[in-house]
Amino acid sequence: MFVMGIAPGLSATGYGVVEGGHPPTAMLAGVIRTDPGAPMAARLAELFIGLTQVIEESKPDVVAVESVFTNQNLQTAISVGRASGIALLVAARAGLDVSEYAPTAVKSAITGDGSASKKQIQQMVARLLRLAEPP
Repeated sequence: MFVMGIAPGLSATGYGVVEGGHPPTAMLAGVIRTDPGAPMAARLAELFIGLTQVIEESKPDVVAVESVFTNQNLQTAISVGRASGIALLVAARAGLDVSEYAPTAVKSAITGDGSASKKQIQQMVARLLRLAEPP
């Protein structure tokens, strides 16, 4: 089974595709970046096109999307929410089952600590997927 994970963001949306197993195998990873100076609609269209291409090329069986968390910056929450909506739309249009996971649940599953830093997450992902270096 191939699982695609998406960490949505308007400026940068990260994605990775792994093949299930013990241990899982990394198949593909990357970031779709949009121009902060471009109009919102153009940025969302660019994200839509990029995620559509990744799904068409990698053919995942299911998609996991990091859910939007609220923070003190309302503008950031709104832009992440828009990017998340695009990720959900692309997966649904491809006919894929989608699950959403809170950031703390993802961190806890990977490191055992729901408040783990990005660096800790990167190090554990590298270990779990037997990568030469952290993503």
